[in-house]
Amino acid sequence: MIGIDDEEFIRGEVPMTKQEIRILTLVKARIDCDSIVVDVGAGTGSISIEAAKIATCGKIFAVERKAEAVELIRRNVEKFSVDNVEIICAEAPEGMDDLPKLDAAIIGGSGKNLRKILDVLGERLKLGGRVVINAITIQTTADALNYFRENHWSYDACQVQVNRLRRVGSYDMANALNPVYIISAEKIINSCDDWPKENV
Repeated sequence: MIGIDDEEFIRGEVPMTKQEIRILTLVKARIDCDSIVVDVGAGTGSISIEAAKIATCGKIFAVERKAEAVELIRRNVEKFSVDNVEIICAEAPEGMDDLPKLDAAIIGGSGKNLRKILDVLGERLKLGGRVVINAITIQTTADALNYFRENHWSYDACQVQVNRLRRVGSYDMANALNPVYIISAEKIINSCDDWPKENV
């Protein structure tokens, strides 16, 4: 079951993908029990850990550049007793060239390297593999959509606005979280070069 309460994660000062967004992200990624997944810009490791609990016979690679975040991922991995998460301390796309073939990739942070990261993922993803990008800025959203159009990936996108109720005296008021654009794309055959040799 996905959707661990936010309060269960060790967080520190590192931003974390909130529960509602994690659930939608993991559904969009279509992770199976044996999936191989990379979580780029893994932050606290919340998505990596939830993915690891789905892909119990697979492997999750958590790529994160900040030392504080890497330590939080380690602590959360230990807390939730998931042994199928491998942490890669690097600024993506560095550290990604040696990844195995992937079933899915989740991008929570790209450090202005989104196109370079997607170029590497285009090589590492299996045919039909999924990429899910969580973006909070218009610029990142536009860059992702333009990339997928230019490279003929099949994609869709939605904006999610979550409001949580909080108690104020005898009333309940909406407390808005940052809106997030969730962009999901699939690697498809888009040229003759992608066809298996026996089909050419």
